[in-house]
Amino acid sequence: MKYMLLLYAAPDKEPQYGTPEFDEMMAAFAATSEAYEKDGVLVGGEGLQDIETATSLRIKSGKVEIMDGPFAETREHLGGYYVLDVADLEAALKYAEMIPVAHFGTIEVRPLLVFDQES
Repeated sequence: MKYMLLLYAAPDKEPQYGTPEFDEMMAAFAATSEAYEKDGVLVGGEGLQDIETATSLRIKSGKVEIMDGPFAETREHLGGYYVLDVADLEAALKYAEMIPVAHFGTIEVRPLLVFDQES
């Protein structure tokens, strides 16, 4: 089953770029990705640029509305994701524990919908 692991963190809680703590976090991300690849569960994943680069779109009453920034205002920002193919939620949660953001943010684990095109 495929799960998306969404990585959320408050910018003021993250290690700052250029610090030894930031370098440790990045090394932990590299180790996590390497473990996922070695175990054969990694489907994909990337970090996201800052929320200032986001653009949101919606259609209301037939008119397209485009807004700068994310749709919702939150303290924690979506900063990246992994997609894993694992046996079950228990396995997905075990892999989520490996993500460095779990120490200062939140990892949301959600199964991907499977649309059965055959039925």
